[in-house]
Amino acid sequence: MGGLAIVAVAVGAVAVRTANFAPANLADGSDVTLAAAPAYDLDAAVRHLSAAAQIRTISHQNPTDNESAEWDRLHAWLASTYPAAHAAMTRTILPNRTLVYHWPGSDAALAPIIVMAHQDVVPVTEGTEGDWKYPPFSGQIAEKAVWGRGTVDDKGSLVGLFEALEALATAGFQPKRGIYLVSGHDEEAGGSGAIAAAAKLKAEGVKAIFTIDEGSLVLTDTPVIDGPAIMIGIGEKGYATLRVTANAPGGHSSMPPAETGVTVLAKAVLAIADDPFPLELRGPGLSMIEALAAEKGGTTKMAVANRWLFAPLLKRQLADSPSTAAAFHTTIAPTMLEGSPKENVLPQSANALINYRIAPWNSSKDVMARAKAAVGDAKVDLGWVKPPREPSRISSTSSQGWKWIAAAARADAPEGVLTPTLVVAGTDSRSMEPVSEDVYRFMPMHFTLKEAGMIHGTNEHIAIDSFKRMIDFYARLIATSTG
Repeated sequence: MGGLAIVAVAVGAVAVRTANFAPANLADGSDVTLAAAPAYDLDAAVRHLSAAAQIRTISHQNPTDNESAEWDRLHAWLASTYPAAHAAMTRTILPNRTLVYHWPGSDAALAPIIVMAHQDVVPVTEGTEGDWKYPPFSGQIAEKAVWGRGTVDDKGSLVGLFEALEALATAGFQPKRGIYLVSGHDEEAGGSGAIAAAAKLKAEGVKAIFTIDEGSLVLTDTPVIDGPAIMIGIGEKGYATLRVTANAPGGHSSMPPAETGVTVLAKAVLAIADDPFPLELRGPGLSMIEALAAEKGGTTKMAVANRWLFAPLLKRQLADSPSTAAAFHTTIAPTMLEGSPKENVLPQSANALINYRIAPWNSSKDVMARAKAAVGDAKVDLGWVKPPREPSRISSTSSQGWKWIAAAARADAPEGVLTPTLVVAGTDSRSMEPVSEDVYRFMPMHFTLKEAGMIHGTNEHIAIDSFKRMIDFYARLIATSTG
């Protein structure tokens, strides 16, 4: 076959694949009949979120610094603020202060649902309090928003869920399918509460049809389409921290050997960091760009539809943005260094910590093997700081649970492109995998990329409009899936 003929065949193949391209196995929920959201008092709901934000359930790095009475205060506040929901549900407070609520369904044969939102918040960095527009634990209602640590992560979801459940209970709603609400006490510090809650549910024989927790959101200025996308997390990356240790004789800095523990360590860390995991067009990240490309059309759709030809170009473009690239490979981030306790003393032991977020197609064994290969015969020891958390399994984008969530989300944002995504951070929902068919990570807040940066940062706040969307979303989802 001549050169021109080969080109003609390639061009034809590209055209056909582009014309026929559509995201695979992605249900849009259009066959779901949504229940209406019940009436509720939005002004009261806003005041409730403000009150919750003033309760200092801060998870510190050292748990002994936590104010445990604040968790008790939150529990009492929830009970007094949402009497109808508490009358409808049984409440279990685990010894660690994690909450498990159960609203029994009328048909025990139907698999229940699990809804989640955690109680704790991250600290405000010492010395930055003055950078906040409003005090971080004031719960200030201003500028059509509620301000304060945790208003987004995750008390917005917690209060939104209770507002929805209270409205449903007040309206006389009776679920056919059971409802579990799980609220971990320490999501920001490892999630031991969710692990304990999952163990309790497993012992009781619970197998939910789906779980929904925090994770992704409605991004209003999504790259590729420059518009809104409903981004539902169908999986999350694993987590591991590697300790690299270089042991050396030590001694006085005035008489250093040719190679010190610090230089050995530095070379090893650079060797690991300079051997990154390659970007791979697979998993939830690929599902995301397929959905966005199908909407965008044009050359973007052509490139994604014909990865056999354009994969190198796509990978180069993805690599330009660290936040985007993170969904397509295991990331390597050296974060902490420790050496001598004094500037003129050679350390006997120098240590570095390297944090990994593990892609769904990798494992902690892959990470360790790659690190060992990178350092070669360097005189360093490699070990985990604590047992790694492997990547979650990937949930379905065509299951009934997905359809219910998609339908409820599309009702709130009909102009948004529905897309799966990979959550690169961690959530409590990963612990529910043994007791749930599928696990989804989504909050119906509407954020720009810039606004998403305030999570865990200064001036955290949620717009009242977004908060209302959350309440309506949870109410519709719960009523539709359990009614």
